[in-house]
Amino acid sequence: MSESNDKPKINLADAIRQKLEQKKQQASARPGSTFQAGSAKPLKSQNNKKPNNQRRRTGGS
Repeated sequence: MSESNDKPKINLADAIRQKLEQKKQQASARPGSTFQAGSAKPLKSQNNKKPNNQRRRTGGS
């Protein structure tokens, strides 16, 4: 019953390799698709965590 399918059974690793190969071919077909100049966001500083000043407000230990 299951042998009447058109597609032969392949294992998961082969399917992933085929998908990856398709993505590589599509990416190489469109030059410049990996970096789009208009969509780049300006970088923000990641140092934005406020210091915890609870000790100073409540008077220390």
